Amino acid sequence: MRGLTLLGVVLILVGVATLVFGHFSYSETKPVADIGPVHIDAQEEHHVSIPTVAGIVVVIAGLGLVLVGRRSS
Repeated sequence: MRGLTLLGVVLILVGVATLVFGHFSYSETKPVADIGPVHIDAQEEHHVSIPTVAGIVVVIAGLGLVLVGRRSS
């Protein structure tokens, strides 16, 4: 059951990272015009926010897996 404990620790780390950072953004480059030798691109920025509740649920699930993994050992 060492695998459950390891998975639980990973989930706890992901959940804490989610709670600390909360959101991330990335840029996407899209071609606008491609006329002969002229190439025009536009960058579009996207923002993704992760709900706090999701981070809390992931941390609790990780703690549950750690407890189950330790009891089985």
